[in-house]
Amino acid sequence: MQNMQPDDSGSNGAQGLSLAAMLTASLWSALPNEVLAAGPDWGIFEGRTGSLLHPITMATLLLFSLSTGFLGFQYRRQRGIGEEINVLKKTLPKFKAKSIQEALQEEDLAPSQIAMLQQGLQVEQQISGLQVERKDLASQGLKDKHFNQGTLLALFGTAFAIEGPLNTFARAGKLFPGPHLYAGAGLVVLWSAAAACVPAMQKGNDTARSLHIAFNAVGTGLFFWQVVSGFPILLKVLEFTKWP
Repeated sequence: MQNMQPDDSGSNGAQGLSLAAMLTASLWSALPNEVLAAGPDWGIFEGRTGSLLHPITMATLLLFSLSTGFLGFQYRRQRGIGEEINVLKKTLPKFKAKSIQEALQEEDLAPSQIAMLQQGLQVEQQISGLQVERKDLASQGLKDKHFNQGTLLALFGTAFAIEGPLNTFARAGKLFPGPHLYAGAGLVVLWSAAAACVPAMQKGNDTARSLHIAFNAVGTGLFFWQVVSGFPILLKVLEFTKWP
């Protein structure tokens, strides 16, 4: 019978794996602790430049939000002037002349008629002033400006509300739940709710219009609170970050 030689290929493979593991462990232990603790390199995004992008943009958007709201109230004023004019017209006295001014020039008018016509003349002047105001507001394209600015506000506001926590995570490796983060999250929800009211508003739904105004009013309050609560965070960013 031929002598059987033991097959030691398996033991050689095991020895090779053990040697590779020991070599890897040796190299790993030789690395400095700073390298082992380092996360992904976000570059300029986790430096002071990227960190200041969020507060600067959000402060700018707060002013932009106030401008958008002002345009909305101007457009609401433009729409409401028509109803105000109609109410005033119902208070005008009845007369046969072409105008109140001509009616006042008629003879044999009783004192009560003169007083009534003079009061009507004042109302007529108010109507004329309101018509001029409505024409001036209509020439400014308030509806389109308000809609366009509101769209940009929702777009950039939501984008940078997300960018802020991402930047914090890139720098610190974690988030810090608190008033600033909660206010920002609530603000994004209110922006979405206000935008959801627009289709119904375009169909003349007054309830949707009132909700739209309410959502934005509360959102503006949260926006102010977000800026105030974010100021201490800004100081820490300036303290612990470097350019760029």
